[in-house]
Amino acid sequence: MAQPPHDTPADALAQAQGGRAPMPPWLPRAFVLAMATVVLFGAGLWMLQQLRSLLLLLLTSLFLAFAIEPAVNWLAARGWRRGLATGAMLLLIGVCAAVFFGVLGSLLVTQSTNLVNGFPGYVDKIIAWVNDTFGTRLSERSLFRRLPTLTGELSKHLSGLAGNAWGIGATALGVVFQGLGMILFTFYLSAQGPQFRRGVCSLLPPHRQRQVLWAWEIAIAKTGGYIYSRALLALFSGVAHYLALSLLDVPFALTLALWVGVVSQFIPTVGTYLAGAVPVLIALAEGPVTALWILLFILAYQQLENYLLQPRVTARTLDMHPAVAFGAVLAGTALVGPIGALLALPVWASIQSFLGAYVRRYDVEDHPLTEVTPPPPAPRGRFPFTRGPR
Repeated sequence: MAQPPHDTPADALAQAQGGRAPMPPWLPRAFVLAMATVVLFGAGLWMLQQLRSLLLLLLTSLFLAFAIEPAVNWLAARGWRRGLATGAMLLLIGVCAAVFFGVLGSLLVTQSTNLVNGFPGYVDKIIAWVNDTFGTRLSERSLFRRLPTLTGELSKHLSGLAGNAWGIGATALGVVFQGLGMILFTFYLSAQGPQFRRGVCSLLPPHRQRQVLWAWEIAIAKTGGYIYSRALLALFSGVAHYLALSLLDVPFALTLALWVGVVSQFIPTVGTYLAGAVPVLIALAEGPVTALWILLFILAYQQLENYLLQPRVTARTLDMHPAVAFGAVLAGTALVGPIGALLALPVWASIQSFLGAYVRRYDVEDHPLTEVTPPPPAPRGRFPFTRGPR
């Protein structure tokens, strides 16, 4: 007859505790570790939320430093001190921004003055058009009877706006402070770029240092190339639109050409439409025929830029499919707002270069679903609006 097995100490302890197994010694530590992980994760999310504006400011400053570093390196190679070269580039950017906003400000003031002076004539034209179109019998007297109500509502809104003057002033001061902070961070990241990179690399082993420096070099090349290619395209666009606006006697030709060149190139996706709408509206005041000619020129130049200028200017800077670029702009806007829209293309171009270096590609087998038909050759004797094979 078999002997019953001897009770182990754990079984004896369980029997002494009424049949309950003892708590494993690792379980309290696991609970403490899990709670600590949750607390640290929540604290990290809270810190990211609180420091979001600072991190966005640092990211913008970093890519602005990437953008000006090729020019700073070029000046430094010719005997300039890096601090002086960085200051000169930031001063050049500031002067260009001041000229751009100053010219646009003068245009806005002039147009507003013309609108106020011509307001009675505009009212007469609008009333005549409404009466002819809809068969109504409006008059200036019936229209001005409603002005006290409109004036009261406008005064109410203006009073509320005046009450928020302190908040508006605080917001403006915050914007100025963030702008100065971005300039300061950009200056140090560019002027002391080699020292900063040495400090980062000193924390890494040699093979990791080479990878980090290679990634840094790609980011500088893509960001700088993007900015300079867009500046060159803006110059071409501004000159072409200035000539067209001058030939058609559109007022403020230089201001409108500057607006079209900058906005169409540096505001992704919707910049082309915003840039073209303003010259057409200004030309509409001169006459519908002038506005139609301006619209036709803008459309023709857009085709010329898309199929002739832009592929050649950006061939070595941003090799990116238009759909991918549009998706990158949408993603950047959703993540960090308008600044993300500006940074999306150079950031994704850098990521695309990293993936192209590390992702292995294979030969694709022949299949009807993967067969690519080459585009037809461009017709001869006419201006090609589509590119043929090179």
